[in-house]
Amino acid sequence: MIKNNLRSLILLSSALLASFQGMALASSLATTNNDTPVALKLLKKEAQDDDPGAQLLYGLAYLNGNDGLKPDAKKAVYWLRRSARMGNAYAQLMLGKAFAEGKGVDQDLNHAIKWWNESANKGNAQAQFLLGRALLQGNPSKQTSSEAISWLEKSSDQNNKDAQYYLGKLYLEGYAIPKNETIAHDWLTRAAELGHSGAIELLTLLKESVDFTLKVYEQSSGELIKRAEDGDSQAEYELGIRYESGAWDVLQDNKKALKWITRAANSGNPIAMDTLADIYRHGDLGLPVDMKKAQFWGKKAALAKRSSSK
Repeated sequence: MIKNNLRSLILLSSALLASFQGMALASSLATTNNDTPVALKLLKKEAQDDDPGAQLLYGLAYLNGNDGLKPDAKKAVYWLRRSARMGNAYAQLMLGKAFAEGKGVDQDLNHAIKWWNESANKGNAQAQFLLGRALLQGNPSKQTSSEAISWLEKSSDQNNKDAQYYLGKLYLEGYAIPKNETIAHDWLTRAAELGHSGAIELLTLLKESVDFTLKVYEQSSGELIKRAEDGDSQAEYELGIRYESGAWDVLQDNKKALKWITRAANSGNPIAMDTLADIYRHGDLGLPVDMKKAQFWGKKAALAKRSSSK
């Protein structure tokens, strides 16, 4: 009898304990779901006390909708700006991106450049890349271009694969910097080794292009003419250059040289465009000097290179 009563008492106690634990858990969950988490409250308090690291984290929480906060770009910018003004390099980077993308503020590239410059000077590699790229937009002066390349090189030296890829493309196209395929290949290879998919794809295309160019170079004039007449811009350009010099198995012919180089340029070949600009600039192929046409083709070549560098 005593044993049975004791057993009943133990069972009753266990049930009551489980019930109390369940109520406590439910209460805890309700607090978590309905109220601001304790950690977030503490973070907000530190942010309000002008801790730049807390301001950055609180701003990012609003930006990404983390820790139970609803995404709010304007509140994110508010906290990022406070942190950036306190000198936080990452906040300066993110505030620059907000201005560049028009998130929580009016889109303003000049303000983006300002904040990226602040962050870049503190050694932030991503800010250095974004600053360098932004400075090359439009028609930059030689001084601005030089500054842009300097920032891209600093970022690349810190193993920023985006900067390495972008710098490689600039060297490849000769935009804002003297063309150098060896240096281009080096930067693209470094970016590819860090897993940059664009660099990997471009290196693959370059290899295929080299193989293709060698095939074009080695073709007879008959094969080359056929490819050119089919609209192959590389073949059009190579045929024009052959007619200019009378090399291989074609006779020198200025009119045919001009015809095929012009067709290649009109097909979008930037090398042919540069060649035409040079021809008109110096009065080659028996033509009179024509600076207007030289400038026209020079600008088209620059635009073609710039669009392929983006």
